Amino acid sequence: MNWNTRVRQIHRWLAIAFTVTIIATSVALAQEEPVLWMSYLPLLPLALLLFSGLNLFVLPYAAKRRKAREK
Repeated sequence: MNWNTRVRQIHRWLAIAFTVTIIATSVALAQEEPVLWMSYLPLLPLALLLFSGLNLFVLPYAAKRRKAREK
């Protein structure tokens, strides 16, 4: 499995983790006495999604640049 495929797979799993933390946060904050620290729980998967998403965004441009250098 190459690096590009692995990053895509990690990005997909991070999206699932982010969705689960959003649901858990919504349930926790809807309680009569909300657990406020739960509102910070989605930030870690969101930050990791940002970095993996930026990597996936840049990959096509980097491939074009690499091909241009080889010529």
